[in-house]
Amino acid sequence: MPKKIALISDSHSYIDHKTLTYLADVDEIWHAGDIGSGTVMQALPGGKTIRAVFGNIDDKEMQHAYPEWQEFTLEGVKVLMTHIGGKPPRYATGIKARIKGSAAHLFVCGHSHICKVEFDKTVNCLYMNPGAIGQHGFHVMRTMLLFDLEAGQVKNLRVVELGKRGKVV
Repeated sequence: MPKKIALISDSHSYIDHKTLTYLADVDEIWHAGDIGSGTVMQALPGGKTIRAVFGNIDDKEMQHAYPEWQEFTLEGVKVLMTHIGGKPPRYATGIKARIKGSAAHLFVCGHSHICKVEFDKTVNCLYMNPGAIGQHGFHVMRTMLLFDLEAGQVKNLRVVELGKRGKVV
């Protein structure tokens, strides 16, 4: 059975019913930082594995609750996740070396508020940034990613548009 994953980021203390509806049908929820408030994490549906990292706006409470890095293997896919990662080909300082050193198959980050998925041949790794689910920032459309992990592969990848920033839907 594949593992169904929801990847979110940059909630900035905001989560809405529409986002929660998508999170109800997954096995795991990954949050790539800038959580903002514990109320976001408390609002997540129960019975799910939650993997999260803190971001640059997260206070000491969030930094205590969640690490800066997550590194794990799930369904044969080695995952490396942090908040500030840059993007191919211009990763943040030290990120490219860390991806190579970990031999990750999937690198996940947030921070930019720009949804982007790209295979980077230079590190032999799939890059994912889900964009932002929150209302704070310069992004126009709030986005998240849904996908399956099965037999060492990412499958059934979907970008979910949650509505325009600043509009209640």
